[in-house]
Amino acid sequence: MLQQSHPSILAGLIGAGIQASRTPALHEHEGAAQGLGYLYRLIDLDKLQLDNAALPELLTAAERMSFTGLNITFPSKQAIIPLLDELSAEARGIGAVNTVVLKDGKRVGHNTDCLGFAEGFRRGMADVPRARVVQMGAGGAGAAVAHALLIEGVQQLSIFDVDASRAQALADNLNQHFPGDRAKVGSDLPSAMAEADGLVNTTPMGMAKLPGMPVPLELLRPALWVAEIVYFPLETELLRNARALGCQTLDGGIMAVFQAVKAFELFSGVEADAQRMMAHFAEMTA
Repeated sequence: MLQQSHPSILAGLIGAGIQASRTPALHEHEGAAQGLGYLYRLIDLDKLQLDNAALPELLTAAERMSFTGLNITFPSKQAIIPLLDELSAEARGIGAVNTVVLKDGKRVGHNTDCLGFAEGFRRGMADVPRARVVQMGAGGAGAAVAHALLIEGVQQLSIFDVDASRAQALADNLNQHFPGDRAKVGSDLPSAMAEADGLVNTTPMGMAKLPGMPVPLELLRPALWVAEIVYFPLETELLRNARALGCQTLDGGIMAVFQAVKAFELFSGVEADAQRMMAHFAEMTA
């Protein structure tokens, strides 16, 4: 049962290269609409010249400054886990955390990325074929998206990552949760792409700070559907090229909004207006 009132909220986002993030504005705008005192701050590892080794210090500082909670993004969604007291069932199953609630002296990790991607996929890719899908990336976001893809009916998911052991760990985890050995580590990208119905990018490739494409352009073809989780910029090089070929595409916007909807509710105890947050996001990215 969501509470109807709450003292002021102080939240933040920990990640690298996050100056273009829409998340603070999404949270603060919805907080204002709900009559909440709501402050949301960026804790940019790049700007602070820090890395994941600073996470213990940052968590302690957030607790001392009475933060309500923190969102966690690349590259910290898995590195944060050993520093937490509890995990939600979803975060434990996925093996990645993007939301930490700080309450009653405890750090509780949640994952709202899976829900966010699934909602976007249902809205934007309702009728696409799902027999074989290639996923680029096996990090924290990749783990959540892979779970969502299997929940949404993908029959065979081939996972590619620069770290083969990380891809194997994700495939093993997925096959423990979903019967039928539906996840595997990809080994031959051209062959996998030739057989695939769809491609999903969960790497940071395509972000403003990491321009480029996660797969060679020549592996794209019109019959392929292409989904992206990067949302700044909203149209990545991958999506731009896929659309030019006539591919059905899904940008990272809906995932960004719906993971924020759930995180807002976890931080505030108040139900968010998802449609209002969608409209605000559209205004910001117009």
